[in-house]
Amino acid sequence: MSWEFRKVKPGDNVAVEAQKDPFAAPKWAPPIWHMPEGLVLLVNLLRILVRGALFCLRHPLVSGAVVGAGWLAWRYGWHVPALVGLVAVVGLGVWAAVDRASFVRRVYRPAWSRWRGWWVYRRHWQPILVTAGLTKTHRGREYLPTLRRIECGAASDRLLVQMLKGQAPDAWEKVAANLAHGFGATLVRVRDGDRPGRIWLEFVRIDALAAPIPALPIPDASAVDLRAVEIGRQEDGSPWRLRLLGTHVLVAGATGSGKGSVLWSVIRGVLPLMVAGLVEVWAIDPKRMELSYGRPLFERFGRYSSDPTGGMVALLEEAAGDMNARADQFAGLTRTFVPSVEHPFRLIVVDELAFLTAYSPERDLRKRAESALAILTSQGRSVGYCVLGAQQDARKEVNNLRNLFPDRIALRLDEDEQVDMVLGDGARDRGALADQISTVPEVGAGVGFVRLETCPDPVRVRAAYVSDEDIRQMVAYALSGGTYRPEAA
Repeated sequence: MSWEFRKVKPGDNVAVEAQKDPFAAPKWAPPIWHMPEGLVLLVNLLRILVRGALFCLRHPLVSGAVVGAGWLAWRYGWHVPALVGLVAVVGLGVWAAVDRASFVRRVYRPAWSRWRGWWVYRRHWQPILVTAGLTKTHRGREYLPTLRRIECGAASDRLLVQMLKGQAPDAWEKVAANLAHGFGATLVRVRDGDRPGRIWLEFVRIDALAAPIPALPIPDASAVDLRAVEIGRQEDGSPWRLRLLGTHVLVAGATGSGKGSVLWSVIRGVLPLMVAGLVEVWAIDPKRMELSYGRPLFERFGRYSSDPTGGMVALLEEAAGDMNARADQFAGLTRTFVPSVEHPFRLIVVDELAFLTAYSPERDLRKRAESALAILTSQGRSVGYCVLGAQQDARKEVNNLRNLFPDRIALRLDEDEQVDMVLGDGARDRGALADQISTVPEVGAGVGFVRLETCPDPVRVRAAYVSDEDIRQMVAYALSGGTYRPEAA
């Protein structure tokens, strides 16, 4: 049995077949109401006007320029807006030539961000997120994460995204490779946003750290800040400044990863304060190959030991004893350490921590070294002591004191599990791909990821390369009392 359909006027119910049972009651469809064509045109016209008004509010400069050019053309002819445009172009060119930094910051980067934001990201946002499985469909309606802000730089782009309700950053980290291929980037990192429910997506387009960085110029003593010593460059092109005062730093990397670049860049950055007597560098050199180049420097403005029979451990114990004596002297008088000639800041540089804590053949020396390091790293940063240690093996069995180093640097590592061993759990999922750094020295030496105590997100960096000639110039600079300038030689 089938129902008979007849032409009915708008608003009437229409009977439809609900099932094959001929005795079942009919199911009635909802009323059909046809919108008049004039009303359809009016609604679409209102939509166009609202969208145009929103565009003018969001882009006042572009809208004002178009309206102004149109009014000038209507009032005086097209030659007037053309002349005004030419003058504007010439003015922008002069601005770029006179003050390029401000022109790039105020004009070029905002315009570049708007163009790439529309052409690359907003245009493909919906299909790529659907393919990656980051959208949700409920009752026939598709819910899409909102793109809040786009910031484009020379090598990478940053996107502020409003996630869907109930969505977590882990869902985006799992499909980071999908997003990278979809938007034409080499790598995508997920960072915490400015508030709960938001994340930053960092799209890396170009490897800005592929070329070696030459040794940085020796700064003036007045420009050295122990809370921010410049030793290289970050991935976004900004200087990489490493904190020394009030912390300890652990550097981990395989053989040939560039640990020496980090150590010598730090020493080069504090060299003027060494000459001024405000900083002492106590160097412990088990390998006798890396820090020995600056032995005259350390013996003049600090201490040096490479004696495997107990001299290095004795130097660590002496540092721990001096630290305790300074703590007794400062107790109840001050809570903030300020370097002075009487109480200089002491940087304890250990080239190979694993030799002292695990590889030394003497068990007694291993225990003494581990005890001294534990005292220095647990109590020393409040009284002006900083341990800068380097090691190759990231396993906890080799160095069980790594949790006492608040700031850590992971250079090239052999295995992906070692990344979390050095930088902490979840660091590799956040984009610290230290196991994928190139083994070619010209490309990967000195490149790594740093994770600071104050920020859980790892940052890709590269330390400047300090050559043997640079070290010899540093020694000459220090022994001359700072009168010899390597830049002028």
